[in-house]
Amino acid sequence: MLKMTHLQKVYRTHLIETYALRDFSINVREGEFVAVTGPSGSGKTTFLNIAGLLEEFTGGEYRLDGVDVHGLDDNARSRLRNEKIGFIFQGFNLIPDLNLFDNVDVPLRYRGYGTAERKQRIEESLGRVGLASRMKHYPSELSGGQQQRVAIARALAGSPRLLLADEPTGNLDSLMARGVMELLEEINRQGTTIVMVTHDPELAARAHRNVHVIDGQVTDFDDEPKLRREPGIGSRESLQAESVSP
Repeated sequence: MLKMTHLQKVYRTHLIETYALRDFSINVREGEFVAVTGPSGSGKTTFLNIAGLLEEFTGGEYRLDGVDVHGLDDNARSRLRNEKIGFIFQGFNLIPDLNLFDNVDVPLRYRGYGTAERKQRIEESLGRVGLASRMKHYPSELSGGQQQRVAIARALAGSPRLLLADEPTGNLDSLMARGVMELLEEINRQGTTIVMVTHDPELAARAHRNVHVIDGQVTDFDDEPKLRREPGIGSRESLQAESVSP
């Protein structure tokens, strides 16, 4: 699904060169849940931006679902990103003046879906995260964990093959973080490949594999994925039950 080989990312000025990624290699199989860990400034966010086609790399090779992304123009990169990738951010990035339905609708409008298909996708994605009954609510009426679930629904509405999550539990307390992690595990069990950047070792341990990054290089990784877990309290039924509570 995602393969980077000897990737380099260099920021140059007229005085110095700064390597954000150096000889960075990673291979994520379809259907995996991979956690990327490492200290602040290690290159995790740069990796995620390049993986999401938000930033170009300086050298090496990157293939996304078999497509060599090197040399693609902006339009081709945008099409590939829209077709393959969903994003989840630490800060939720919801629009406060829009209700949940319209927040999920925004990226779908840019993808050119018709009104009926957008409505179906929005209702299905909010249902998957247990918030179908609250689609007319506004972000300020939700808890932090519920807002992150809306952000996940927004990412899922476009049916991505690959979900990129940047510290998705970073702004949540431990209970909410576990709920969001259980939801991501359920989404992964349904077939979506997930790459998650996290500082939380407890959450990283629940992924199939861990990749550790220091100074822009992969320093440690698990080569074999762990066994999948059975559905737990993050199942759709339990999420729906939780969504009706205050």
